[in-house]
Amino acid sequence: MNMAQCGRYVLFMQRAVSKGSGHLSQTTFSKKTQQHCCRCLGRQQTVPWTVCTVRTFFSFFRSGKNKELEQDRPTPTYPVIHELGKVSPRRMVPAHINKPEWAETGQVAKKPIYDQILDTEEQEEMRVAGRIARKILDIGASELKVGVTTDYIDEVVHNACIEHTVYPSPLNYYNFPKSVCTSINNVMVHGIPDDRPLHDGDIITLDVTICKNGFHADLSQTYLIGEVDAAGKRLVEVAKKCRDAAIMQCGPNIPISIIGNTIEEICVEEGMTVCHGFDGHGIGRHFHCKPHIWHYRNNYPEVMKPGMTFTIEPVVMERPDITCRADDDWTMFAQYHTRSAQFEHTILITQNGFEVLTIGENENLTIEEQPPLDGGDDIIKGQSSGRSSNWTFK
Repeated sequence: MNMAQCGRYVLFMQRAVSKGSGHLSQTTFSKKTQQHCCRCLGRQQTVPWTVCTVRTFFSFFRSGKNKELEQDRPTPTYPVIHELGKVSPRRMVPAHINKPEWAETGQVAKKPIYDQILDTEEQEEMRVAGRIARKILDIGASELKVGVTTDYIDEVVHNACIEHTVYPSPLNYYNFPKSVCTSINNVMVHGIPDDRPLHDGDIITLDVTICKNGFHADLSQTYLIGEVDAAGKRLVEVAKKCRDAAIMQCGPNIPISIIGNTIEEICVEEGMTVCHGFDGHGIGRHFHCKPHIWHYRNNYPEVMKPGMTFTIEPVVMERPDITCRADDDWTMFAQYHTRSAQFEHTILITQNGFEVLTIGENENLTIEEQPPLDGGDDIIKGQSSGRSSNWTFK
């Protein structure tokens, strides 16, 4: 089955399932969603799908793997998210703030099929957006503590966006109801802020994106709440290490694949897993666009070019698990309650290196100058960054 056949089969099954009765899991998260067809995953190809694992042909191939995942799993020592909380009404954005097209309708304009290369003026707009996004994430993070609800964190982030005259990009994006994503423990990404208070021992990922003068900047970070166990702390450390190490590989004419190759290598060394279902993406005038940034070992054919802006945002898990989607059509969680952590930055590729547009005050992402490497074969294969001694990094 090739990619086109797989895509047609998935579409067929989606339509078939939509006409039948739904399947309910053991929790209120009812839409079990494996992110890739097992055949495509084996070839390092991806096809997103939203087909119930019980009602599809592919469940036959996954049944054995699911049994393996269920066996010998330790009892969670952290609070497990079993159900969704109550979500408050969507907060409004004043008329004087410039808004993207989805702010009123929830519908997103067609995305370009080619990589977007920013000129000098556009790059400066991205620097401004990146600095503001960083500031707003820090404002939201400053309110994190035991007993605070994620809905309150959303209110803080939303108000900070208004104060800085920017639009919170997630708000009403394909009808997402809030201004920030808050993903706790076994929730991987896209958690919707609700009335659940934070518990001692939680880890939470805040994912902030803002739009300033039509340009988006995106970043996320996982934080510790109260007394987190040693395994949770190590998970967060490894997730940050993966992102930072991948950033250090960036530069002009470097294969994009080296990002995922670097991340997966670190995860293997640390005995952890990177989720294949969530990619980085191009960003700028569009919230999401090309290039695709795969966070696992791959042979993505494109190279980084000066003027590119994209995100690096691996979701690192303590062990393999199955990605599922909740009834709200957004919250993505681990079926067997595995914790995950995520760190994200928006990166600009320059003529002489890279810039981290969303870097924090206490972060240091620099590299010592190195002589150019001989031979281009390693660069083509994505095994070496091939940095030149005259590159600069910010």
